[in-house]
Amino acid sequence: MPKLPEHFQQHCVETHRQLDEHYPQPAVSASLVKEIDHLSEHYQAFVERSPFAVLATVGPGGLDCSPRGDPPGFVSVLDSTTLALPDRRGNNRLDSLRNLVDDSRASLLFLIPGIGETLRINGDAYIVTDPELRQRFEMQGKLPASVIVFTVGRVYFQCQKALVRSGLWRQDTQVPRSDLPSTGEILQALAKDFDGEQYDRDYPDRLRKTIY
Repeated sequence: MPKLPEHFQQHCVETHRQLDEHYPQPAVSASLVKEIDHLSEHYQAFVERSPFAVLATVGPGGLDCSPRGDPPGFVSVLDSTTLALPDRRGNNRLDSLRNLVDDSRASLLFLIPGIGETLRINGDAYIVTDPELRQRFEMQGKLPASVIVFTVGRVYFQCQKALVRSGLWRQDTQVPRSDLPSTGEILQALAKDFDGEQYDRDYPDRLRKTIY
């Protein structure tokens, strides 16, 4: 792994004491009270309305952060401390799943379009292939290969500051796809014999056929 540049090393925070001295203490009235060890009725509402979540995992090979999405409520609340997340068809790199086999620790970050607050959940996640559970997540006649069952350890909302600063949901901040290199262009730059133009032409139909 690349090392931190020497200049930054001189200013690197390396202890909890340094961290506490550099940052003010959190406001007890909100930032600490909001954290609980289960999904309250209000926190369940966030999960049930969210169409998008980011799954973070850790393993011997390092960290992974994976986007997950489906219609709102795609993450099912089984009870106040248990969630179920279908593992939809992907590229079969299995980065997150390989991590979970070695280390069950995981986090979920839920976003809801138009809503400034996000929901953060830390806990443990397990890969489950139970047929009846998979059947609950059938989509377009297809079942997920597995279901990630997530046990809640800590849950709390994140205030609006990050999304307000970024303007994430504002229409005027939307970036035209043509402003950035296409996936085909990226792949062709990495592998010179790769036909990026053909990849981009085929992608809409491939997405339609393989989304589930």
